[in-house]
Amino acid sequence: MGFPMGRRRVVTALAAVLAVGAAAAVVYRVLAPAEVTTVARRAYPAAATPQVGVIGRLPVAPLIVDGRLRVYAGTRQLYADQPVDGKHRVTPFWSYRRWPAKLHGVLADGTTVVSRWSDGKLVALDARTGRVAWRADGPEAAELPESRRTYASTVWDPAGLHVARAADGRAVLVAAGAGQLDGYDLADGRRLWRIDRERGCIGAAGTTATGEVLGLDACDGPETVEFRDPATGAVRTRWRPPDAPDEFVVTPVGCRQGHSGCRGLRISGRSDGSGRGWLVGPGNPVAAPALDGADAELDGERALGTSAGVITGRSARTGEELWRRGDLGPVRIIAVEPGLVHLLTERKDLVTLDPVTGAERSRFAMDNGRDGIGWVPGRAYAADGYLALERVRERAGPDDDDQAYFLMAEPVLLAAT
Repeated sequence: MGFPMGRRRVVTALAAVLAVGAAAAVVYRVLAPAEVTTVARRAYPAAATPQVGVIGRLPVAPLIVDGRLRVYAGTRQLYADQPVDGKHRVTPFWSYRRWPAKLHGVLADGTTVVSRWSDGKLVALDARTGRVAWRADGPEAAELPESRRTYASTVWDPAGLHVARAADGRAVLVAAGAGQLDGYDLADGRRLWRIDRERGCIGAAGTTATGEVLGLDACDGPETVEFRDPATGAVRTRWRPPDAPDEFVVTPVGCRQGHSGCRGLRISGRSDGSGRGWLVGPGNPVAAPALDGADAELDGERALGTSAGVITGRSARTGEELWRRGDLGPVRIIAVEPGLVHLLTERKDLVTLDPVTGAERSRFAMDNGRDGIGWVPGRAYAADGYLALERVRERAGPDDDDQAYFLMAEPVLLAAT
């Protein structure tokens, strides 16, 4: 015996409403803004003392944090694993995910890991636990090119994200956006200052080793380099290089990490690419002719360069040669960290030198024993005595997809130098 027609219609309608409601709940659960934090369940690891040589290979680029963790990026996630000298990427030590925003950049200072997101949010995590330390509203994030699958640009060179040291020793996070420049106390996320100008006319190129925010201002007339106080955002110095064109490119060099804590800069024309090197410190920049070359690197006040199979160390101020090594064959400088310069030879040997004397600190084949040397170096990164390097196919082009571009599924080699 069935239901009467009227009651059947009511039951059918009610079932339809419930089905729609359930579907809406599922859609909301999947698509609604969300934040998922998975904190560490084990003790913070001790610093490692790995044997010199290649440690292992990884599918994504690691950011070395506090000499104890490796932090990685994904489209909507950052996560850490340990030990720092592990051969492979392993189950995350902690993880942080947001939806639907995309991860734009990651920066680490001590045990604080700051992430920047496409919706402008800044989120700081305690590297020791993975817990959120603070959240803040940041400037509107600029559109960025799509990251390759290693996310090397996200963790090794985060766009518009820098750290400066104020005169009182306080660490200040500097975030640059579209016509906006903000400074935050890195300890608690409190905004210290904000600069609002016309969209696209102001930005931060980095920070200096003497604790200033290095930026480029094109709001009122020809482009000018500005040096700001990190604690207040006030302009300390405005400077234009002699005979500079109305528009130019500022490239920080000799930086402690990314474009933070830099000791020099190179001013290049937008069209011809020619450049002039300068040392930065108190007052106006000082000419550093040994940094004029596009491939020149800086450690302290020593300029490092290669030519015709010879690497030299020179005084950045005078160009005077301090040391020379011609016994390595054709070499390429792939990374510099304070007190170490890392070279890659034609046979893919990684050679690490003391930039003060040119003395060899270590040398080994940049190979895990079975991959061979049929590749060219991509992006590279060095910190705390570790070096990570992307391996790119020899005939790869910038427009190739990731499968054609990278050597294999795990293209990043990690080494201890």
